[in-house]
Amino acid sequence: MTGVALSLEGKVALITGGSRGIGAECVRIFSDAGAQVAFNYRTARAEAEALAADCGGSSKCVAFEQDLSSPEDGRALVADAVKAFGRLDCLIVNHGIWPPNDVPIASMAESQWRKTMGINLDSVFGLVQAAVAQMQQPPRTDSAAGHIVLVSSTAGQRGEAFHADYAVTKGAIISLTKSLSSELAREGIYVNCVAPGWVKTDMSASALNDPVTSQKIFATIPLGRVATPREIAGPILFLCTPLAGFMSGEIVNVNGGAVLVG
Repeated sequence: MTGVALSLEGKVALITGGSRGIGAECVRIFSDAGAQVAFNYRTARAEAEALAADCGGSSKCVAFEQDLSSPEDGRALVADAVKAFGRLDCLIVNHGIWPPNDVPIASMAESQWRKTMGINLDSVFGLVQAAVAQMQQPPRTDSAAGHIVLVSSTAGQRGEAFHADYAVTKGAIISLTKSLSSELAREGIYVNCVAPGWVKTDMSASALNDPVTSQKIFATIPLGRVATPREIAGPILFLCTPLAGFMSGEIVNVNGGAVLVG
């Protein structure tokens, strides 16, 4: 049988928010590609443990209970992953919150703003900082010292009314991608970003299940549907393989054409 393999044999990946949605699909597809995978969960212990078992158990896939709301949390999770598998080759920053209720900026509580910043941005700093430190450690025998894929959103590119806190963090993720690529590419650390639109996940369920809101959503997507989590996980995997060996600092839109509309 011939074909092009997306293989990560011998690599170790850390995936945040891995117990459900896009993160869980990333755990599955990275495991299928041969990587050893560590991921975190916050409350979904049963789901996380079942997923880890399905993906090969403790020698292949491990789940850590770890909140991610501060730089210290991010650094702790990287340390756990390295302790489990001895190295780190891929960091997938997928976790985040999207407060579902529309909130005008004039009445947005500072507590909501700070919580969104803490989870969606502050913890990312700690994750990236600790991961880069690991990827910079010799010896590295392959051409790529490491891959970092940050998950943003269409909201980070065109904003989102009444969700300024979320859009700000996702815009910052895009800027961080470009900054890190400029800084780290010459060291063989590839940093890219995947920017999904609407995806069928628990986080988006309340909006997608509302008839009025869902009608507005579908009207802005040229493909006429929302994505499945696997349709986001696939491009993330690709960016961590040698087939993406000349891509760094890129924002890969995976949104059914929605970013071009409205």
